Amino acid sequence: MSSNFDVLIVGGGTAGLSVAARLAAQDNAPTIGLVEPSSKHYYQPLWTLVGGGVFDKSVTERDEEDYVPAGVTWIQSAVTSFDPDNNKVITRDGATLEYGVLVVCPGIQLDWYKVKGLEDALGSNGVCSNYSFKTVDYTWKAMQATTSGRAIFTFPNTPIKCAGAPQKIMWLAEHHFERSGIRDDIDVTFACATAGIFGIPRYAKALSKIAKQRNISENYKHNLVEVRGKEAIFHDAANDTEVVMDFEMLHVTPPQSAPDFVKQSPLANEAGWVDVDKFSTQHVRYPNVFSLGDASSLPCSKTGAAIRKQAPVTAQNIIDYRSGLPLSQSYDGYASCPLVTGYGRLMLAEFGYDGKIMETFPFDQNEERYSMWVLKTQLLPRLYWNGMLRGRA
Repeated sequence: MSSNFDVLIVGGGTAGLSVAARLAAQDNAPTIGLVEPSSKHYYQPLWTLVGGGVFDKSVTERDEEDYVPAGVTWIQSAVTSFDPDNNKVITRDGATLEYGVLVVCPGIQLDWYKVKGLEDALGSNGVCSNYSFKTVDYTWKAMQATTSGRAIFTFPNTPIKCAGAPQKIMWLAEHHFERSGIRDDIDVTFACATAGIFGIPRYAKALSKIAKQRNISENYKHNLVEVRGKEAIFHDAANDTEVVMDFEMLHVTPPQSAPDFVKQSPLANEAGWVDVDKFSTQHVRYPNVFSLGDASSLPCSKTGAAIRKQAPVTAQNIIDYRSGLPLSQSYDGYASCPLVTGYGRLMLAEFGYDGKIMETFPFDQNEERYSMWVLKTQLLPRLYWNGMLRGRA
């Protein structure tokens, strides 16, 4: 197997496969290597609905090999370090891979260990999370087992993938409790480390209104620091105090960060993300390095919809760079968040850099709609598997 590639892509998730497919489709395609340790690929946007009992988790899992484009060499290993000054990458089995252009998109790291007691508690005793394929189906079991008491849904004090996900499962749980006739017996609590329910004012206003209508207990600037039996321990940043809440159900969104091998590399900025220009996705110090997706420093929401817009920009700019041309494409920060607000209810948030509203449909997307639920549950998965990962959407 060759260890020298025109383009080396680190990460075979949404971003890596999308860029690989676009580059491999060229008439004179470069030699492409794809470094990805996992044999499975997951459509994670559906995990909210798996946790809500709508889908079985098996529908979100497919074989990675089925989506590696023809002509692309899959190196089934993991990267341990980067040597961008010498255009080299080192893998965990000691292999050295050389490249002309490097694309870094290994996704985001889930730091479960940063919440004391969480790793031992997860998956039992009502402690659940949709952020892991291993545990996502336990969320539905926890929801069904909760008939009274408090159900808590957390949001950490770090950037996370899909910032809407922590509240999406909350809305589904609240609706499930209401349909089961036990809503009045359950205190549905949103314990969020941020200062508000959503980062874009237009949608935050609508969501806050829904929260009040549905009697959600809102606790902002509350960061989960420990799980202790049936108690959740929070740091209240507003008052610099410890807050202890008992629970029957605790859905945890774990703290997240760039992967350690990215944080510890010359490619990272001070916050640990791959340091790229926010428009071109080109590294600010190494011009033959590009990054997109969750591990990049792009100041946008970390969602699959954002990657769908980043991938064609990155691919074309790589083509331009290899041809010695000025980079022709620019990413505008577009991201989409299909905010599930209950079964059959969805508000589609779309926005770009600086909170610019970038809505697609000719109606008020700031309202809950069944049509957007159909988009989320039926159309977007097909677009993902058959279009986006194939470089066609």
